[in-house]
Amino acid sequence: MLTLSSVFSSPQQCRDSADDGEGICPPSSLQTAFFYASLYLVAIAQSGHKPCVQAFGADQFDATDPDESVSRASFFNWWYMGLCTSATVTIALMSYVQDNVGWALGFGVPSMAMLLALAIFLLGTRTYRFYGSRGGAGASASASSLFRNAFVAWRKRSREVELGHGELAQDDAVLAEEVKGLARLFPIWATCLLYGAVFAQPPTLFTKQAATLDRRIGRSFQVPPAALQCFLGASIVTCIVLYDRVLVPVTRRVSGAASGITMLQRIGTGIALSLVTLVVAVLVEMKRLRAARDAGGGGLVDGSGTGTAAVPMSLWWIVPQYVLLGAADVFTMVGMQEFFYDQVPGALKSLGLALYLSVLGVGSFISSFLITVIDAVTTRNGGTSWFADDLNRGHLDYFYLLLAALAALELLAFAYFSTSYVYKTKAGNL
Repeated sequence: MLTLSSVFSSPQQCRDSADDGEGICPPSSLQTAFFYASLYLVAIAQSGHKPCVQAFGADQFDATDPDESVSRASFFNWWYMGLCTSATVTIALMSYVQDNVGWALGFGVPSMAMLLALAIFLLGTRTYRFYGSRGGAGASASASSLFRNAFVAWRKRSREVELGHGELAQDDAVLAEEVKGLARLFPIWATCLLYGAVFAQPPTLFTKQAATLDRRIGRSFQVPPAALQCFLGASIVTCIVLYDRVLVPVTRRVSGAASGITMLQRIGTGIALSLVTLVVAVLVEMKRLRAARDAGGGGLVDGSGTGTAAVPMSLWWIVPQYVLLGAADVFTMVGMQEFFYDQVPGALKSLGLALYLSVLGVGSFISSFLITVIDAVTTRNGGTSWFADDLNRGHLDYFYLLLAALAALELLAFAYFSTSYVYKTKAGNL
């Protein structure tokens, strides 16, 4: 649908562009509605696909088999590496195609890739492992029915207490434990939310920063600002290999655990690295603003139409914050995937991965909320916004410093709750 939306010509009357004389054809209301329906359809599809396909992939490993249990821990590493590799290639190639060739081909290539992916997925139907009930009160229950049954069990328990019977039935006791287990996940989930706000920066403010830098390589080639996200993907791919093949074997010999470090230790390490990333981003932005002031950058507008003057500062200065955030992702993102998958009741694995994905969604809302509030406060009484269109007059360094302070508080809260967390099973802590 996205491909079709970019292929159909607009029935509206075209007007000449003031820049190059080429025709500009505004889309019709029907074209606009079709385009937005396509975007929302992508979002709906991913909300079902992302948590379920990853849970299904992890289910292909038998948790009761020692060797396959260790392999399942590595599965989350390699899954994320595959995801980031494809995203990195897509950003590098498709951003160029969409800017220089056309949106029809830019959307058409991913469309064909998804068609091929569907065919490969269906070819494996006869080889997939499907598990029946794995025991427990929630084994055949959805999330809603689990809480409904828990409420019924609580009412039953109340009546039994009134009648002088203090014992719960075995199924009710197991159900109560599963609900308590879900409730114990909430503090961990809540203390990871700010990481989602940090994760939202590379495609937004990091890219806006990059657009102001000198992105020339050689005499004629200029790197698109969005393509700098390739450094994030390359860092993730490299760090996953180092983590799985170097760090895990070393820490395994020290701790005796099959995974080297626990899942919560892994998440906490990533949050700490995200704090380091923000500190580096503050220092880089302060240097960029100094370079802009020294060059008188606020008074000029470059040819990109961004409203921000080009700063005589190489793009390589901004690369470390992409690389550091990629390393943080390997710890926190993969750690959250494995933790929420492992610690929910057996029949709710996709719900666990939905909890991990919701960290990213809620984190993006937190980032947008902070930007909206700060923009309103700083522009009051004619002030200059931290996020001014001309970044040379703004203060992204203040915003990164605020995020760093919040990340430090998040790390302290996470450490407090994680040290008292009791894993569901011993296997979950391997």
